[in-house]
Amino acid sequence: MIALKPESLVELAAHEFDSGDAELQPPPFGTIDATALHIAQLIKAELAQRESANELYIDSLITLFGVHLLRKYTSQKKPTAKLTSGLSSSSTRRLQEFLSENFARKLSVGELAAVAGFSPGHFIQAFTKTFGTPPHSHVVKLRLDFAEKLLVKGSLTVAEVAYLSGFSSQSHLTASMTKHRSTTPTQMRARRER
Repeated sequence: MIALKPESLVELAAHEFDSGDAELQPPPFGTIDATALHIAQLIKAELAQRESANELYIDSLITLFGVHLLRKYTSQKKPTAKLTSGLSSSSTRRLQEFLSENFARKLSVGELAAVAGFSPGHFIQAFTKTFGTPPHSHVVKLRLDFAEKLLVKGSLTVAEVAYLSGFSSQSHLTASMTKHRSTTPTQMRARRER
């Protein structure tokens, strides 16, 4: 089950409005919110995949959904500052160090935002501006890079490589590698052995 916990909404409100007491005001019955619907469709599509869902991607979508709710359905209005730049060089360095040590474990948008010193909503935008991809895509790249190094060494099984690289299973690694690198772990290992 996917849910935006009330505590998470309060935390987002504290970042968005400098106050955690924003009260949601639902729209009139029958209103269709195209943005909320689009985010829900993205979540559904990610969860419907055969391989394990990318938890950081789901967390990013839930964060964006929460920010959208707060901006559109609360009485508090704070001019949304347009993000014109990405992460500072010190935030980027802290984040790179953190990710190099933690990419294989479960990560959340809130945790990464805290390392960078940003609110979760602004973090996703700043990260994407700095790295050229959203956080979930960057973490998948780091995991696949590490998996490739382990596969080249050839001393571990594909299942062990998947586990050490942060994938939920051998099939999750295979699906991700096929999608993002157009090869499978077995094919990669076979090419390297030639």
